Amino acid sequence: MSKPTFRWGILSTAQIARKNWQGIRLAGGGVVTAVASRDLKRCQKFIAECQKEAPFAKVPVAYGSYEELLADKNIDAVYIPLPTGLRKAWVLRAAAAGKHVLCEKPCAINTTDLKEMIAACRKNKVQFMDGVMFMHSGRLKKMRAVLDDDKTVGPVKRITTAFHFNSNQDFYQNNIRTHHQLEPMGTLGDQGWYCIRLALWAMKWQLPERVTGRMLASTIRPKGTPPVPTEFSGELFFRGGVTCAFYCSFVTELGQWARISGSVGQLSFNDYVLPLRGKQTSFTTGSQDYRFIGCDASMVPSEKRWTVREHSHSARDSQETNMIRNFTKQAQSGQLNPEWPEIALKTQQVMDACWKSAKADGRMTRVKA
Repeated sequence: MSKPTFRWGILSTAQIARKNWQGIRLAGGGVVTAVASRDLKRCQKFIAECQKEAPFAKVPVAYGSYEELLADKNIDAVYIPLPTGLRKAWVLRAAAAGKHVLCEKPCAINTTDLKEMIAACRKNKVQFMDGVMFMHSGRLKKMRAVLDDDKTVGPVKRITTAFHFNSNQDFYQNNIRTHHQLEPMGTLGDQGWYCIRLALWAMKWQLPERVTGRMLASTIRPKGTPPVPTEFSGELFFRGGVTCAFYCSFVTELGQWARISGSVGQLSFNDYVLPLRGKQTSFTTGSQDYRFIGCDASMVPSEKRWTVREHSHSARDSQETNMIRNFTKQAQSGQLNPEWPEIALKTQQVMDACWKSAKADGRMTRVKA
């Protein structure tokens, strides 16, 4: 017997919601039932634009308040891309209303808040997951197999990763990511979450013991509030001597790369957050030998490219569609997956420790489990 249609509600008309609207349409088995905004006209405009690009047979309902959407009994799950400063309250309300929760990142202002959010979802028997799309890419499965073969990369020793883009003056004046009340951790929360998540994935979810963090640049908005980081670097120290360096910012040109180095070789890719356009995703492995031939010295590269048949964007096999499909399958199973909230919590714990270190001028800080 086929499962009933999975019905989604979207709290907010944030730009990222458009991509997940498309993901819901392409995943199959689900529909967007309603969208809510504090501005009804904006909500109606959002729905009309999304329907034009990716239409559902039945036009979703437009609500002028989040409360109305959560009271709708025809909704099974909510996607919440609200600003981090507002997120906790609406996750708690969604859980109390019996709605499964797909939550944008960073999930919360701090670890204490996220623990409360996760506990509320568990108490009300609804699934919680953060919206990190790359976690649902087939490329990650292939990468794990390569890292675990013990001969291509060998034991992991060092991880380096970065996610950054260059912003204009309008971004600094108007975007929520530079507003203290809405996104107090700025680039650390927006981009650092991805960097930290990739490192934890590479380490099979082992938490680092200690971290350092430094706020390299910041902005103040509104006046009189604490600075919001616009450029940030961190260092993670894991048990066994493995280390990770990450960099995130709003001040350098677009980059989203990662390298995992071991005792034998290294694995790298330059599009781990948003895959480059095409019908396949890829990564490379290899090493370089420094050789002398007589009096001449040269570098001899040995590199292999691994590919995975998977569209980069807006397709039935792209990572954002897989995320929606995986979430729907789990929610409809009647069983809660404890791993998703657990990895979100670990990411939050590491981010909080990096932020604490940065506010103490880079002092070494222990990660609280």
